[in-house]
Amino acid sequence: MLCNITYQFGIIFIGEKMHFKIIDGGVIAPKGFKANGVKEGKYGVGLIYSEKDCITAATFTTNKVVAHPVNLSKEILKNNRTKIRAIVANSGNANCFTKNGYYDAKEMIKETAKLLNIPENSILIASTGVIGRKMPMDIIKDKMQKAHTKLKEESNNTNTAKAIMTTDRFPKTIAVEFEVNGKTIRIGGIAKGAGMIAPDMLHATMLCFITTDIKINHSDLTKSLQNAVDKSFNNAVVDGDTSTNDTVFILANGESGIEYNECAELFDNALTYICTELAKMMVMDGEGSTKLMEVCVKGCASEEDAIKASKSIVRSLLVKTALYGGDPNWGRITAAVGYSGVEMDMDKMDVLISDFEKEVYLVKDGVPIADEGTKELKLAEEIMKNDKIKIVVDLKVGNYENTSYGCDLGHDYVQLNSEYTT
Repeated sequence: MLCNITYQFGIIFIGEKMHFKIIDGGVIAPKGFKANGVKEGKYGVGLIYSEKDCITAATFTTNKVVAHPVNLSKEILKNNRTKIRAIVANSGNANCFTKNGYYDAKEMIKETAKLLNIPENSILIASTGVIGRKMPMDIIKDKMQKAHTKLKEESNNTNTAKAIMTTDRFPKTIAVEFEVNGKTIRIGGIAKGAGMIAPDMLHATMLCFITTDIKINHSDLTKSLQNAVDKSFNNAVVDGDTSTNDTVFILANGESGIEYNECAELFDNALTYICTELAKMMVMDGEGSTKLMEVCVKGCASEEDAIKASKSIVRSLLVKTALYGGDPNWGRITAAVGYSGVEMDMDKMDVLISDFEKEVYLVKDGVPIADEGTKELKLAEEIMKNDKIKIVVDLKVGNYENTSYGCDLGHDYVQLNSEYTT
């Protein structure tokens, strides 16, 4: 389970066995990938380019109001899953619910094809920004030209990550590597997202672009990505709104020379780690947020119940505001589990919180522990002052568990979103 992963000197361990280590470089860490981008004021464009054809998998938003870049990328992948060469992504405009927006997206791909001298059907596209406003194509094309000029000069992962930011406070990027039979495999990713986060991708906008140099077929890559997304982005909640543009792409060019079947479990774990860390960065960067909460609900009767209960807690406005105020109000936590509809017995459940160093039970075997005046409540109040809080709920009715990620909700969230288009 992800909650059992430990870290030491940048190396990731599961149990006693070393699995992979964190490295620099993000999407340009794997062999054969280049990237760069430009952000000027509200608008930005990022380009990710592979020197060779890539096997590609993707997940998209389930919102029925869908942005034009999502539909266009779906069309491209329907006909070409094995020869993708590039991703073009813009910030500042979502290109959603706009007249002729589909043709604007196609024009962006056409322009990218000319700049990179590659086929149009080898390019994927993503957008993020304000919904319902026509794409300012003159501005976007200017940024595309500038991003390409930078790409010809050098690869710069940070520029690429910054180019797709909207209300994000910091760029989100990570990469890992591991060895198989003396050869090195790398996976790198960048992401953006701070508000409008509750992805729910079954097959502020959440975008994630991942590159890897493993040799893998489309079916295995799709399964690995979907599993990673389910455990990470689909468990991340900032405000409970599912965006119109949510997209995750993964490109695999095979440059490592290592086949997936030589390291399937290790690759899956590494990809899940990449996605989980990026999801946690998004939640920590939630608009106006000051605290991250990691919520593990275990002892559930089914996997579905574990997911429902953990996401119910991180979605709860009452839990989120208590987190913001540093209030260890376990009543709000138990209430969120109760109305989630999962199988439970309130006389059996445990609730504890920790700051990943100290921990304290708030409820044990259905009995309140952290009552007024107790040492447990005093410790709980100290723990709640930290910027990273873990909540563990044990329902003791089964063997399933799930971990979700959320943030607090304060004054700045209201201000940022009330002024977003003005």
